[in-house]
Amino acid sequence: MSLLVRNGRIITAADDYVADLYIHGEKVTLIGTKLDVEAEEVIDASGKFVFPGGVDPHVHLDLPVGAVISSDDYETGTRAAACGGTTTVLDFPTQERGRSLFEALELWHQKAHGKACVDYGFHMIVCDLPPGREAELDKLVEEGVPSIKLFTAYPDRLYVDDATLYRVMRRAADLGAVVMMHAENGIVIDEIVRAACAEGHTEPRWHALTRPTLMEGEAVHRCVAIARVAGAVLYVVHMSSAAALEPLRAARDRGQLVFGETCPQYLLLDHSLYEKPGFEGAKWVMTPPLRSKSDQAELWKALHMGDLQTVGTDHCPFCMADKERGRDSFVKIPNGAPGIENRMALLFHAGVRTGALTLNRFVQVTSTNAAKIFGLFPRKGTIAVGSDADLVIFDPERKETISVNNPRTHHMRVDYSAYEGFTVHGYPDTVVLRGQVIVRDGEFVGRPGCGQFLARKPFEEAVI
Repeated sequence: MSLLVRNGRIITAADDYVADLYIHGEKVTLIGTKLDVEAEEVIDASGKFVFPGGVDPHVHLDLPVGAVISSDDYETGTRAAACGGTTTVLDFPTQERGRSLFEALELWHQKAHGKACVDYGFHMIVCDLPPGREAELDKLVEEGVPSIKLFTAYPDRLYVDDATLYRVMRRAADLGAVVMMHAENGIVIDEIVRAACAEGHTEPRWHALTRPTLMEGEAVHRCVAIARVAGAVLYVVHMSSAAALEPLRAARDRGQLVFGETCPQYLLLDHSLYEKPGFEGAKWVMTPPLRSKSDQAELWKALHMGDLQTVGTDHCPFCMADKERGRDSFVKIPNGAPGIENRMALLFHAGVRTGALTLNRFVQVTSTNAAKIFGLFPRKGTIAVGSDADLVIFDPERKETISVNNPRTHHMRVDYSAYEGFTVHGYPDTVVLRGQVIVRDGEFVGRPGCGQFLARKPFEEAVI
């Protein structure tokens, strides 16, 4: 297959120019003005941006949470990702306590195989790693999974103690693996939750009221300190508050290899949504919860200044019938919300159009930085000769209102939108995955199973 994209304004993390792109097979083959080549398909991108395909470093597809499973599987979730301009997703196989990491890895390979509509890779959630089993991490890296996620939250399911934190971080440092942290003090939070429930506070808004920002900040501080002693590369996921940013900034200022991720929901939504009448606030029960508008402002500042490196979605949707399990108590509401399809358009509208992000910075936080941190660059995350031909032809003048009732903006398998009624100015028009057009005029035209597993490289400090 050959494809010629003419006259697009090509934006990478560092470049901004108008040119033609010639793709033969799966790679970008030529870049130049007025290329004199023939192709099986020609796309005129005049007046449009051409971005590298989005890299979402944080999604949860087909994830069991207690008695329910996140509503998007690898087919529906990655199809929605493609329609929103994301061509690579990174998901989280989850170890069961006492079981091998490779049982989880094999299970997630089975979930994705034959279904994924975009390319995908894995981070491994480690729930326990007794002394003597550290060699499993070595084999994990050899299998192309050089990133490990740990939790200081959810003592009943995912929490690991500080000894395990240090043991994993120390081994990861030797292997060039990135340690990802869900940083909240789950031990203290559980005590706050117990007290609230004992006093009869069971409505959805108490999910947020029982998870104070200081407990996020404390956990980030602790993880940063342990990573510093262990010599590990640290990546803090879904940062939501100014309190969490403080220790991250301090660590980066002294030269520690610490990276921060935030999500569109923390940049654009706030805790007032929990005050909606009835059970409506359950739609936004996620962890960490939505915070204040002042926290939003600090996150935008950190994104602009480079203290935060990436914007993922933490896409983990549940239909309202599953959310209803928590009608009598917020502790039973499955945590998570949809967003895999909306990230690129929301960030362009609220970031680029307002001047909060330059076009180059937009590409960095939606694609390039994640590709670099997680061992995919320059195959992914840029537009260059020899790179995978993952492209988003983005119409800056197209307007869409995000809604569960708008088939142009909602391909996710969930019965509500977290951004219902948001009108965005700028939207993906055509999406190309390794040289194949998979979205045309906003509609998915690819096929399930066209996505490939990405075995990733260990962390390379030189590329950051």
